[in-house]
Amino acid sequence: MTTDADPATLGYEQARDELLSVVQRLESGGVPLEESLALWERGEALADRCQQWLDGARERLDAARGGADGDEDEDDEQDDDLEDEDA
Repeated sequence: MTTDADPATLGYEQARDELLSVVQRLESGGVPLEESLALWERGEALADRCQQWLDGARERLDAARGGADGDEDEDDEQDDDLEDEDA
């Protein structure tokens, strides 16, 4: 399943599936040293690509939650201001 596609052009699922294939080939043994090194390098690039996708997803989730959390933080600050005025 290993392809010559640039990992930067792969979607998450494509990169993950190819990474699994690379790992299986390396774990099965019987691969010549040069090919093993090439597979290892490919696996590293694919793992980096998967991590980029996951980091991007995390940022999007944080941003989406941050909008809602930001409103609550402002309400908390207003409540604190009211408590200060009462004191």
